[in-house]
Amino acid sequence: MSLLAVDVGSSACKAVVFAADGKTLDQHSVSYTPQFPRPSFAEMNPGTFWDAVCCCCRTVCKDLNDPVRALALSSHGETLVPVDAHGTPVGNAILNQDSRAIDQSKWCEEVIGRVRLFQITGLFAHPMYPIPKILWLRSHEPATFAATKCFLSLIGFLLQKMGLPPYVDYSLASRFLAFDVCRRSWSDEILSAVETNKECLPIPVPAGTIAGKLNPETAAQLGLAPATPVVLGGHDQPCGALGSGVIGGGRVSDSMGSYECLVAASDAPVLSTTALAASLNSYCHVVPDKFVTLAYFPSGIMVKWFHDLLYANGSGESSAKARPETFESSHYAFLEAHVPAGPTGLCVTPHLIGTCNPEFNPRARAVIAGLGGGGTRSALGLQLRAALTGCRLHVMSRQEAVCLGTAILAGCAIGEYASLPQAFAALVKERVVVAPDPEIAASYQSQLKRYKNLRCVSVQT
Repeated sequence: MSLLAVDVGSSACKAVVFAADGKTLDQHSVSYTPQFPRPSFAEMNPGTFWDAVCCCCRTVCKDLNDPVRALALSSHGETLVPVDAHGTPVGNAILNQDSRAIDQSKWCEEVIGRVRLFQITGLFAHPMYPIPKILWLRSHEPATFAATKCFLSLIGFLLQKMGLPPYVDYSLASRFLAFDVCRRSWSDEILSAVETNKECLPIPVPAGTIAGKLNPETAAQLGLAPATPVVLGGHDQPCGALGSGVIGGGRVSDSMGSYECLVAASDAPVLSTTALAASLNSYCHVVPDKFVTLAYFPSGIMVKWFHDLLYANGSGESSAKARPETFESSHYAFLEAHVPAGPTGLCVTPHLIGTCNPEFNPRARAVIAGLGGGGTRSALGLQLRAALTGCRLHVMSRQEAVCLGTAILAGCAIGEYASLPQAFAALVKERVVVAPDPEIAASYQSQLKRYKNLRCVSVQT
């Protein structure tokens, strides 16, 4: 018996097959490149995602001895796919990084109110979310808007390609900017204010819901057996939190990919004025009756750019081909291999695409200060993180936390595991614990102070 988890990212799709004990049996990934037809636009042909999913699934299942008992899907959030009454896309998918709807997001905040919007959704207005994108289509592409029957999440689109209902789980529905996270339903108040009908949005269901079973044609495309159950995972960050054991209070997951994201779990959403001031996101977990609160910034994007700037080969291409999906990727490893002893004085603000928490300022600029000859230090070293935060870092034995969390949801859905806590106890294991070193922390106090001052300058408009 095995479980197949597919995580559809914004730049790559990854499939991992897990045995019932959590052992990785096989994995494969397929990369794709977004289209940027105009400034602030980021799109992709929805079929590209489907082709990547099919390729990944066929590859990992080709020589598999243990039959796959369930397929589960997770994805990045905010990407929107408009489809007609037949489920056919009427345009490109508008990606999460697309920021064309700045005016529409500002209007949402004006008509609903920043505080009220946060109280309902756990989010603040931003052009990344689907509701502002829908309003943009209504204003700027009326023909596309009129032809659209439903605005689907990426997982919803993939489910529809499989001939299944295009559900959206609570965690991904929470990323639309119109979901009442406390009531776990679309907000009539928000939809009325922005003059949008609930009927054009997918039906929200809990993560771990079985959407249906594969028909023979779709099963052949995916390399799976007919009648294989398909399970909704959810938003990648909550799935990764589950795969790291963050199912309640007392522990925070730190995923170190293109974006670095800190995720905490709680029994209720964190909707305080302090949370709003820090632009935190607080919404439905993939764990029943739990919520996540997260903060993030584009660390991996900056690390890759910085690595390629300093160490590109003569053709202008990076000598390290892998993207920074985890802290063990080639970009991170290469930089850490060139680390000198002690602080270097080098400070880098990772604002290539603006800031995330707490300012979310798209006009902020990256700054590199203190760059000279010799080596450089990766700001993402685990030892340095532990020292400067004063926290223990628990490095998990399985780095594919998003896919592991997604597989856990699948296993619970088909009865392989009796409960999420039982699956967590059996599958989520630590590899090593990195304790904070007070001597390292003390040696960086002067540089840390300079970095904070530099960051304040770099986020000014």
